[in-house]
Amino acid sequence: MAVYAIGDVQGCFDELLRLLDHIDFDPLADQVWLAGDLVNRGPRSADVLRLAMDLGPNRIKVVLGNHDLHLLANAAGIVEHHHHLDTMDSVLDAEDRAQLVHWLRHQPLFHHDPNLGFSMVHAGLPAEWTIDDALRLSKEVEAVLQRDNWADFFKHMYGNKPKRWSESLTGWDRLRFITNCFTRLRYCHDDGTLALPFKGAPKDKPSDQKPWFDMPNRQSQHNKIVFGHWSTLGTGQYGNVFSLDSGAVWGETLTAVRIDQYPYQWFTIQAESKDLPYSKNKQTPYVKRWS
Repeated sequence: MAVYAIGDVQGCFDELLRLLDHIDFDPLADQVWLAGDLVNRGPRSADVLRLAMDLGPNRIKVVLGNHDLHLLANAAGIVEHHHHLDTMDSVLDAEDRAQLVHWLRHQPLFHHDPNLGFSMVHAGLPAEWTIDDALRLSKEVEAVLQRDNWADFFKHMYGNKPKRWSESLTGWDRLRFITNCFTRLRYCHDDGTLALPFKGAPKDKPSDQKPWFDMPNRQSQHNKIVFGHWSTLGTGQYGNVFSLDSGAVWGETLTAVRIDQYPYQWFTIQAESKDLPYSKNKQTPYVKRWS
């Protein structure tokens, strides 16, 4: 079985299909991991979700990203941060909206495969967390997202505080910190606190900040982790972590890395339009790609 990890799709359904064709993905034998941000900004978010649902949990592994949570916040009627480039209507106006939203909120924030020795997160891990910590803490947020009153979570999700992890954190502060790490983290200050506002490339970072994976004494430094979220970083392997977001939604590329064998193989396809967030390209009807 081949296992491929793919960076942020963000509604770029046609690009996802072309990348799966490019890697000769076999839905009867292979597995694909999507590193969060399946939806938003691109034109076909609903079709990305439908494809993931059709493939099923044995053939696709997904973690939630910040754009996925933003869609769920909209579905819950809680919209504190609306961006003029948001393109979530294909989900929110869909006849199968309830099914799509239900499926999305039942996906994890962190995935670990002990047989492969690989983990997947959308954004990053703070230095204090081991892989076991990440698995345990992700389940705390997932349990809230999956309960009947799941919409309450989004009344408290947005915000940059608290900035430092403590096992003594409780309530919404604890859940917000956990969520921010899994879905928004790029940099930490030298003192270990989260540095969420800056989103640029490492060459432009403030002098007192480091990429999360460069923090000293990081407890997960010996673990292999694939992640997305960070198109300004660029794709590639940084020690034991693999950056996958290559900016497909901005007209750049969509990237996959095969992680079940060494040496790891990288694959890219060019996005069709450099203006994808603004494009109104003709869309072909969604049909099941594989049966």
